[in-house]
Amino acid sequence: MADPLHHYRSKRDFSKTPEPADGGEGGDALSFVVQKHWASHLHYDFRLELDGVLKSWAVPKGPSYDPHVKRMAIEVEDHPLAYGGFEGTIPEGEYGAGEVIVWDRGSWLPLGEPHAGYAKGHLSFELHGQKLRGKWALVRMRRGEQRQTAWLLIKEHDDYARPESEFDVVEQLPDSVLARPSGRGAKRAGRAAPAASSQAKAALSAASGQGNPALPDQLPAGVRKAALPDKLAPQLATLAEQPPATAGDWIYETKFDGYRLLSRVDGDAVRLTTRSGADWTAKLGPLHAVLRDMHLPPGWYDGEIVVPDAQGRPDFGLLQQAFDGKHTADIIYYLFDLPYCGGYDLRHVPLEQRRALLEHVLDACGPSSRVRFSPALDAAPERAVEAACRLGLEGIIGKRRDAPYVSHRTRDWIKLKCGQRQEFVVGGYTDPQGSRSGFGSLLLGVYDEHGRLHYAGNVGTGFDAAELKTLSARMRKLAVDDSPFDDAGRVAGRPHWLRPELVAEVSFGEWTRDGSLRHSVFHGLREDKPARAIRREDVRRPAPGHDDDADPGGANVRGGGRASAGASASARMAPPDPPAVASKLPARLHVTHPDRVVDRLSGTTKLALVRYYAQVAVLMQPHLKERPVALLRAPDGVEGELFFQKHAGGRMAGVRELDQALDPDHPPMLTIDGAAGLLSAAQWNVVEIHTQNALARTYDHPNRLVFDLDPGQGVTWPQVREAALLVRSMLDELELPAFLKTSGGKGLHLVVPLRPHYGWDDVKGFSQAVVAHIARLIPERFSAKSGPRNRVGRIYIDYLRNGRGATTVCAWSARARPGLGISVPVEWDELERLDGGDHWTVRTIEQRLDVGNAPWKDYARSARGLAGPMRRLGYAPDGTGEAED
Repeated sequence: MADPLHHYRSKRDFSKTPEPADGGEGGDALSFVVQKHWASHLHYDFRLELDGVLKSWAVPKGPSYDPHVKRMAIEVEDHPLAYGGFEGTIPEGEYGAGEVIVWDRGSWLPLGEPHAGYAKGHLSFELHGQKLRGKWALVRMRRGEQRQTAWLLIKEHDDYARPESEFDVVEQLPDSVLARPSGRGAKRAGRAAPAASSQAKAALSAASGQGNPALPDQLPAGVRKAALPDKLAPQLATLAEQPPATAGDWIYETKFDGYRLLSRVDGDAVRLTTRSGADWTAKLGPLHAVLRDMHLPPGWYDGEIVVPDAQGRPDFGLLQQAFDGKHTADIIYYLFDLPYCGGYDLRHVPLEQRRALLEHVLDACGPSSRVRFSPALDAAPERAVEAACRLGLEGIIGKRRDAPYVSHRTRDWIKLKCGQRQEFVVGGYTDPQGSRSGFGSLLLGVYDEHGRLHYAGNVGTGFDAAELKTLSARMRKLAVDDSPFDDAGRVAGRPHWLRPELVAEVSFGEWTRDGSLRHSVFHGLREDKPARAIRREDVRRPAPGHDDDADPGGANVRGGGRASAGASASARMAPPDPPAVASKLPARLHVTHPDRVVDRLSGTTKLALVRYYAQVAVLMQPHLKERPVALLRAPDGVEGELFFQKHAGGRMAGVRELDQALDPDHPPMLTIDGAAGLLSAAQWNVVEIHTQNALARTYDHPNRLVFDLDPGQGVTWPQVREAALLVRSMLDELELPAFLKTSGGKGLHLVVPLRPHYGWDDVKGFSQAVVAHIARLIPERFSAKSGPRNRVGRIYIDYLRNGRGATTVCAWSARARPGLGISVPVEWDELERLDGGDHWTVRTIEQRLDVGNAPWKDYARSARGLAGPMRRLGYAPDGTGEAED
């Protein structure tokens, strides 16, 4: 019998690709999987288990729940059953090179005899997946001149069928079901989400209400009996550029232009506190009286106080005037969350159910003109943002329906702000993706004073089906072969060029430093303005610290790291640095080539990177103090040649040479003293800053261990998170505390503070023994050997970071790779919410700065000796014992 996997194996070199060569066993039910595959073109691989293999089809646009939408499906070679669990990156040069995720999986039930249906070319079946449900069919098309057999993937008419205009499954549920095993949004894949009123009723489910008439008979499942805490820090939102694709998973509310306020209610004792914990009870006398008279159940109530203008819109200026003039009776309190209530801790109850309980409590206590429930917005987020902007509001807030309440900033709450709006010239367009028709996005530009059209980014949202159709027809008549943009090299992919005649009106959040738009929304074509008249409409402000004598070839960064008149316009508009940082900057720092782009992916310039290090200088000091450093320079940007430097190659202010006796066989090592050293290093094109495991004063005795989790090919991010927990468990067994930080790259770092006693060889030897022990216990997950072949599908724990002279990237350092990820200290309970080792980047780190080093607040006092852990592991050091242990 012919080998059904012969063609599959003949196309692949399994010494290079992480894909499985064979393997996998069938279960009681036939399996199916849909894998999302970013190869030369994004497509979806649809696979059905039959006769011990996965029959496979490539579906360019992915499945659709609309029976009227018939998707092309190209039959490809059979795959092994083990391929159904494959996620990873197929390397360049290999067949199908690109990233693969498991987009959906489950079981399938043939409707009729499957072999006969397959042979006939009409295979009907039911899918029972996390995203795909109901009856489907694969219908083979008549074979023409094409090399591969073409089929159509069609949704049958049943209770799950839905118009694509109402629900586009590939757009709304884009993520891996392995990375999100709960299948967020899958319950809504075939049906509309239930109305808020029915969810509110369903939310009230498990425990007693302690007899308080304001509480329902049943409280949400998952509540925990708990005393009312004296203090509570609020959950904070992260600024987002655009709404998530999985819109059904989110609730949106108005972003109020006011003050955040938390109320602790315990009978007649009502205390009002700000986001920072300041007690404002005395300042808000009228509101305090209203809350007391409402007889709310004991609890913490979270919301925002505002003062509306004559049109009913929140007005921050009026709110400030209310405090200044002591007319706080006009203040309205909008409540949106309920972390504690009636003797229960609700923080682990999903947000949607907390809000349902809050709405019930407020209704039961009677209506109040001063205390109101913050309602959810009944509109798509893009339209809600647009409406908020038209009304002069600040924007909207998005919150995951199933999110817990946590007292720090999180991506489960996002804020979408109103931005700017102007006209742009349309110079081209991109191809549509997924189920979209017509085009993907418009390529926009503006003319300069010399008549050159400069690329300004793209816009891909704000179009309805009719606009996609009519605009596509107009653009086809304007097609040209050459780009109209003076800087066409900035346009990625394979665009289609147009004569620059159409003018589009677009709203957007902001300009990036390289002159592109963020959070853009299309509003329509303008017929009353000629394309040649379209210029960039900047809102310019005077630059603090303006210096008319600034060097036109560079930028002068004064006390707060602000650019002077010699910098570019985009640099002049950059926000000032925080006062705590500004006070520690040198009086004057000359930044050469401030507009040089360090990272093309994010558009970050050299000046922007200097400003970043100005922002984090105070946070980096505890991690840098007295440690020898290695500096990674990128004179030509992160995609150019990189230089690692541990010794002086030129004098930099604030970068000091250490005593050569510490390393007598080499030139003196370097250490960074304060913000001045960080900024002069950044001016010297340093992107990454690495530190050694010992302080200069006790250099022969390391005072920390580092375990670097480096995932190999085929390892998913959830596996990295799980690996970190497993390594932590092993260190717990050895009674060693582990502090966590992102690497800024692909992995995670576990850092163990030590008392400096053992020498380098013993510390490195012990760390190697720990890694070897973990790899022996769980060989399918971990590798103790470096090299790509030794860690395909596994995680290499790099103990070599613990050798003499070895370094690890410093906390808060940027990484010299596209995107400029940041190594950030995190709490262990934040691990589940991280979406990669580069969860934060130079562009997004500002939202994390207020957390700072708090996750490592106990680091110094947690230092341990190694004698006890060595005994527990059975490791015999070459050095002396450790008396204090």
